[in-house]
Amino acid sequence: MTEIGRLLGSGKEAEVFEYGALALKLYRRAASKASSFREAANLSILERLALPAPKVHAVGEFDGRWGVLMDRAPSSCFANQFVSTAGRAPLEDMAQLHRSIHEKPGDGLPSLMARLSARIRRAEGLDAASRKRLLLELDSLPDGDRVCHGDFHPWNIHGSGQGFMIVDWLDASCGNPLADVCRTYVLLHHAMPDRAMGYVEAYASATGSEVSSILAWIPTIAAARLTEGVANENAELLRLAGLSP
Repeated sequence: MTEIGRLLGSGKEAEVFEYGALALKLYRRAASKASSFREAANLSILERLALPAPKVHAVGEFDGRWGVLMDRAPSSCFANQFVSTAGRAPLEDMAQLHRSIHEKPGDGLPSLMARLSARIRRAEGLDAASRKRLLLELDSLPDGDRVCHGDFHPWNIHGSGQGFMIVDWLDASCGNPLADVCRTYVLLHHAMPDRAMGYVEAYASATGSEVSSILAWIPTIAAARLTEGVANENAELLRLAGLSP
């Protein structure tokens, strides 16, 4: 039996280890079994779409933790280029990659609108009137039928040029690409605020989308993120959702 090798990466939800020539993603929390099968199911759908995502090989329990065995991503992370390179080039490269995801039909993936609605309904710190307003706002936004990554940011992109691989597809869904871009905006707004709007503009330029149509998703995307256990972002998310000054 192959032994679990060195740690390749670590995040809030999981750790990724060498496992022979493959990568083993082990989830941390009690819901790790469900998360493992969910990500494996998503990856199996993406495989037939020929997207630059890891191929899933197995789901199982490894040393008492549930995880997914998958192709190993290139060691280089796009975030290094994104952080160190000034100008629009890395924004445009990332936007084109995001666009390539959104060109694919999302049949078989969970509904993004249903996920956002469920998260807004259970988000803590919202009074009844704010929750109702956000749900009505969500209902007014256009649904879609494209693949949405759900957590698209530079640290989930590995490799370069034609060798890109996008990882962390646990929250992949079927929905409106502009909502997926807005999710990236919200993530960058916290991690690299000077790049957040530039990314929205780069995606809009690459696709002919309206910047205002992307930003229209901010309140609902921010409110939904309140359920993700990122306490250091909560004050900022409440502001983005229009719930605090």
